Amino acid sequence: MSILDRFTLTDHVAIVTGAGRGLGAATAVALAQAGADVVISARSADQLEEVAGRVRDAGRRALAIPADLSDTDAAAALAQAAVDEFGRLDTVVNNVGGAMPKEFLKTNVAALEDAFRFNVSTAHALTRAALPHLLTGDGQKSVVTISSMLGRSAGRGYVAYGTAKAALAHWTRLTAADLAPRIRVNGIFVGSIMTSALDVVAELPELREQLESQTPLGRIGEPDDIAAAVLYLASPAGAYLTGKMLEVDGGIQQPNLDLGFPDLGSTV
Repeated sequence: MSILDRFTLTDHVAIVTGAGRGLGAATAVALAQAGADVVISARSADQLEEVAGRVRDAGRRALAIPADLSDTDAAAALAQAAVDEFGRLDTVVNNVGGAMPKEFLKTNVAALEDAFRFNVSTAHALTRAALPHLLTGDGQKSVVTISSMLGRSAGRGYVAYGTAKAALAHWTRLTAADLAPRIRVNGIFVGSIMTSALDVVAELPELREQLESQTPLGRIGEPDDIAAAVLYLASPAGAYLTGKMLEVDGGIQQPNLDLGFPDLGSTV
């Protein structure tokens, strides 16, 4: 086997959540190009069908399942759907998540709990449902979680989102300990990536310049930067990694994006 062969997933089956666009769509296509059949899920059926077409263009099979993945039962159901359609399951990519930035005084308990449910509970529900299938067959299986640089560093306005993403990162480490050695569990601290979540940055040159100047590599990332890291973690190339969080963020250490939120000390 050549070293490049270790980056292939020939005839594997993967689930990618939040796959209608952005990081999830790029990841689904990357896994297909590496040889995997892919179950993709998100809210928008139209977006999923476009991504499914790109998977099929790569020569692999796609199953598109529109669902609201904040419903943990809907997320869990993806595992059985993958096995029913393709007969096996090898990789779960827990990509769905998010929360809008909001200043602390406007972040109530419900907002915090909603962020935790969408970013952590969904991943837990799907991974638990997938477990019996991941333990079937030969070889290592893998779970990959998509966290954020705000899960490892502070940024004003992200108390709900950052707290949830930090919890997801530690969930990754703890789950890796529980599921070793048969199932590897790793994640990614994602930096600033040009997806719809950064539309406001793309439209405001001053915000884009802030991010670029704070990033040592001097640019905002592309979805394929993350998709390539997911492929590494999911494939045999990453066979000796578990419980690890890769920082795919252009080298940024402390994001300091000015969203116009007031200094709390000046308002109370």
